[in-house]
Parts: sequence; structure tokens; C-alpha cells
Amino acid sequence: MQGTVGELGEFGLIRELTARVPLTAAVDLGPGDDAAVVKAPDGRVVATTDVLIENRHFRRDWSTAYDVGRKAAAQNLADVAAMGAVPTAILLGLVAPADLPTTWATELMDGLRDECQVAGATVVGGDVVRGDVITLAITALGDLQGRAPVTRAGAKVGDVVAVTGWLGWSAAGLTVLQRGFRSPRAFVEAHRRPEPPYHAGPAAAELGATAMVDVSDGLVADLGHVARASGVDIDLRAADFDVPAQMADIGQAVGVDPLVWVLSGGEDHAIVATFPRGVQLPARWRVVGEVTAPARAARGGRVTVDGEAWDRVGGWDHFAE
Repeated sequence: MQGTVGELGEFGLIRELTARVPLTAAVDLGPGDDAAVVKAPDGRVVATTDVLIENRHFRRDWSTAYDVGRKAAAQNLADVAAMGAVPTAILLGLVAPADLPTTWATELMDGLRDECQVAGATVVGGDVVRGDVITLAITALGDLQGRAPVTRAGAKVGDVVAVTGWLGWSAAGLTVLQRGFRSPRAFVEAHRRPEPPYHAGPAAAELGATAMVDVSDGLVADLGHVARASGVDIDLRAADFDVPAQMADIGQAVGVDPLVWVLSGGEDHAIVATFPRGVQLPARWRVVGEVTAPARAARGGRVTVDGEAWDRVGGWDHFAE
């Protein structure tokens, strides 16, 4: 489609975007009315939201609009899955300059649609407004299907820590892009389009996971949230992590220990959970550590690697220098 969103107009843009998304069985009423209606047979709705701003969360010279749509949906749908819920729907708030090509907006919607289909969800509505910088506000909804939510606060001393999904791939890909390269392609694509293991969240809940979180800010940083909320410490074993040979090659080329990407890199949206010892985990889960008692008089919250403090925690604070 030729032209800009300004030439198409607000309502023309809305028609173009909503025409691209199918409905699912979880949706009673989709886009086009004052609000959508999404079924909540459980009686509870899991809800989460994120905001993405151009040149802070994505760059158009690094990622296509389709990539941005896939990534924006993935990071929200992963939060739903990490609660032990099944994703059902997302809503999009889009701020766009008037001179934005219409094709960029429609390709963005295609990315959102396709990532939702991977998770079993769909886009049910949203809003578009004019602004100086492309901004996406995504709200994702999910269904617990009768299960209790798996929070960050349930880890118990003696539990094992297990992870499923990619770790460090997005951070390695970002490092490659920052140095002006586009390969190895697998790592660059992992940064552009993360692949969260959506199915693993509800499955972990069924297996009896005591705490769970998706890895958005880095494994050590995100497990720190679990440790603090649960009042425990966590110790990880470096030898139990898989560092692919190609990631090691990238690390050697740029002078970075790849374990830093694995333990501190964010935006892979792997899922990490704690389980009672003795639970039989599927092969896709890798046990990488254990939950330990905090030191006397301490409140917990410490994450160590092989018993030692990890001084490259990573994570992200939007208001830090």
C-alpha cells in the first residue's frame, strides 16, 4: 500500500489494521466497537502491558516493522505465559508520525498477528494517534484455565531452578548489530524476533512450579526478583548452562565472555521456574541451580553463581543514567 498514515487518515488506518487480524474462539466481539469482548471462563483475567519507543526499544535500521510487531507481541505474551496462563488477546496503542509509510503500520500489524497466532491469541483492538515518535503500548490478556497463578513469591528452600528457551542469544545479536554487522544471522534474528516458549508456562504450572518469571532483563536479574519476593537465595551452576559454539566464537571476536550474555542478557524471554526437588521435568527444561536459605538475619534476594556474587547482573532501569 502506497502513501502515509497521514494521507490514509485515522479511521482508514484503523480499517486497514483491523482487517488483517482474525478472531479466535476466545473472542466474542473483536475490533470495531467501543470495546472488545474476550471470554474469561476462569472468572479471572491475567493482564500485562509494555511500552516500546522508537530508538529506545527498537531501531528501524535494525528491524523491519514486521520484526517490531513480532517482538512487541512476544514480550507481552511471554509475561502472560510466565504466570502459568494461556494468552488470549492483545490490544495495541499506536502513536505514529503523519509521514510514517502506511506499509510500515500494516507490516507491524502483520507481525503482531503472526506472533499472536504462535501463542494462540489475537489482536482485539486498540487506538491510533498522531505523535512525533513511533510508540507502541501493548496490553496482553490471558486465561488461567482454573489454575492458580504462579507468582514470583513461591520459591521454597530446596527447590530446583530450571529454565527453558534461549539464553544470551538476543544479547549476542544486539552486540553484533552494535558493531555494524548482520551475522551470524541466527543471533541477530533472535534479537529482532524472540521466540518465547509459551506452552512451557502453563505446563510448568501443571507440573507444580512454585515460582516463575520470563527472562526479559537477564537471568540473574530476573531471578533476583524471585529471590526477593520469596525471601530466599538462589545459587546457579555455571557448568550447567549451554553456551553454543557459535556464541563462543562471537564472544571471542568481540572480547566478551559469552557466559555474561547467558546470565545477564535480556530480551530472550525464556522461562525460568522453581520446582520441588523430585519433579520429573520434560527434556526441554534444564536444571541450572537451586533455592537456598538466606544467611541468618538476611531477608533473601541474593543470586549467586557457583556460590559467588555475580557482579554483572544486567537488567534495565529506564530512569538510570
